[in-house]
Amino acid sequence: MDVFTAFIFLSTLLVSTTKGFDPCPSSKGSGLSVIHVHGQCSPFKQQNAGSWVSTVVNMASHDPARVTYLSSLVASPKATNVPIASGQQALNTGNYVVRVKLGSPGQLMFMVLDTSRDAAWVPCAACAGCSSATFSPNASSTYASLQCSVPQCTQVRGLSCPATGAAACYFNQTYGGDSSFSATLSQDSLGLAADTIPSFSFGCVNSVTGSTLPPQGLLGLGRGPMSLLSQSGSLYSGVFSYCLPSFKSYYFSGSLRLGPLGQPKNIRTTPLLRNPHRPTLYYVNLTGVSVGRVLVPVAPELLTFDPNTGAGTVIDSGTVITRFVEPVYAAVRDEFRKQVKGPFTTTGAFDTCFAATNEDLAPPVTFHFDGLDLKLPVENTLIHSSVGSLACLAMAAAPNNVNSVLNVVANLQQQNLRIMFDVTNSRLGIARELCN
Repeated sequence: MDVFTAFIFLSTLLVSTTKGFDPCPSSKGSGLSVIHVHGQCSPFKQQNAGSWVSTVVNMASHDPARVTYLSSLVASPKATNVPIASGQQALNTGNYVVRVKLGSPGQLMFMVLDTSRDAAWVPCAACAGCSSATFSPNASSTYASLQCSVPQCTQVRGLSCPATGAAACYFNQTYGGDSSFSATLSQDSLGLAADTIPSFSFGCVNSVTGSTLPPQGLLGLGRGPMSLLSQSGSLYSGVFSYCLPSFKSYYFSGSLRLGPLGQPKNIRTTPLLRNPHRPTLYYVNLTGVSVGRVLVPVAPELLTFDPNTGAGTVIDSGTVITRFVEPVYAAVRDEFRKQVKGPFTTTGAFDTCFAATNEDLAPPVTFHFDGLDLKLPVENTLIHSSVGSLACLAMAAAPNNVNSVLNVVANLQQQNLRIMFDVTNSRLGIARELCN
């Protein structure tokens, strides 16, 4: 099995209507080039884009909706299956997209990557309200819509199936707060570099209302029954990893690897925990947080994994800055402020901004996991203003409009690290790597 290195692009508001053309040639073998979303080879590049700081601040402003969505996933003890498309509100931005080919012959699509969802869906031809970049089922010799009688249809919420008789598996879902879509559960070949996954199940979107859906679809990397890992069977042996580049990198290059080959040989690991009520999410055991040499005092129950309530800590690719439940964040922030000279100001989601001339006083932040300590480099801890006069602690509290019990380790804190998900052996690995 060749290692698959996928296109990853940093994306802000995925509302482009750009067509799904192939703007740049692929690399040799199983590797694919990776470019900045605003670079010359990106289909989502924006004219007159603001500074990278304003981009990150804008992206982080959507985190509360994302964390609310993740919290809603763990709030209900009834559901044991993650649907093909969630009935809850979901994220309304996509931070990274992956380049895939769907159908026979393959049609190029740039789909949002999401480690906290199993859902897979793409806008299809003649879709009302979709972008101009759509998948054409009629142009694929291997496409098939699925009937209500197939087992996959039971994973769909909002489905519309008759009590008796044969019918296609249709479903309707809401997304991103102000959007909804209807889709047909379908199957076709999914191409990932040199690999092909036959009979891959996904939603073929027929109509959309609202503006928050990713324009070319979504590919779930969760560990539930409808995820890419589950549908690929033994192809990738339940293993994948990614390396997310620094937000300050001009090219925003990064990589996704599917399968055990090519993964780091010497990598520190911590157990992956499983919530039987929400098997998609990647829980880890965060035991504490240090600021400098100080282990921040927090009540153990604020970090302890509890599958009944959904409490604990998850690793997530879609949240921008790490979010702690309010008492944990307050304790971390207050200790950080104690060691850095103020005064402090607020910028967007960041409430601990200070003069960059005091950056040398900023202590390192260390996440303590079961069997693994992750000391964050400065670029994973602080974000700077575009003019460089301010530095801000790049973390925040979970939204206070929900009874959140979930801590989320976000993608800014994961940059320039190889994060390996080994579902088969229930472990998460972290290794230093320059992703740029």
